Amino acid sequence: MSEQIPVKPSAEGIAASARAAKNQTKGMPPVHLWNPPFCGDLDMRIARDGTWFYLGTPIGRHGLVKLFSSVLRKDDDKYFLVTPVEKVGITVDDAPFVAIDFDVDGQGNAQNLTFSTNVDDFAVAGPDHPIRVARDAETGEPSPYILIRSNLEALIDRKSFYRLVDLGVHHTVDGQSWFGVWSAESFFPIILSSELE
Repeated sequence: MSEQIPVKPSAEGIAASARAAKNQTKGMPPVHLWNPPFCGDLDMRIARDGTWFYLGTPIGRHGLVKLFSSVLRKDDDKYFLVTPVEKVGITVDDAPFVAIDFDVDGQGNAQNLTFSTNVDDFAVAGPDHPIRVARDAETGEPSPYILIRSNLEALIDRKSFYRLVDLGVHHTVDGQSWFGVWSAESFFPIILSSELE
């Protein structure tokens, strides 16, 4: 009886499994329910600007990037592409998605901010999709994020962040005045009011 040689994971194999899984489900595949064996790491990377690379080359087909993004999962601090039959590790430079725009509906604390990403996901900022701003310890430069699904975030692009700042107001949180934005009746702090010039 010959010994089975494990098949090295490939983008083509993952894409085929992801397509098959997507055809069986409506909406996003339930990757959080799948627990296939770990098959190793794939030479796939998501750059900070949202570009997906395979074997060092950008993936130019938007449909393929969307397919891969639909089976993306984050466990602890590691990112995986997960199908019902395999789980492979990939590298993510910052956040796996980029929020490239948002729409505003309403105003004040009743406004809703609906973000769209580079992979055509949509999320209304609110309790289920919070906005957070991380600051670089050395430069103080802000990096704003919004939670898109499960524990996968999108980096909010620069033009959208400037638009957010234009919508910003001051609001007291835990006894301190913050500058931030409202969405879905939730306030998201951006910077302490005292730190604004």
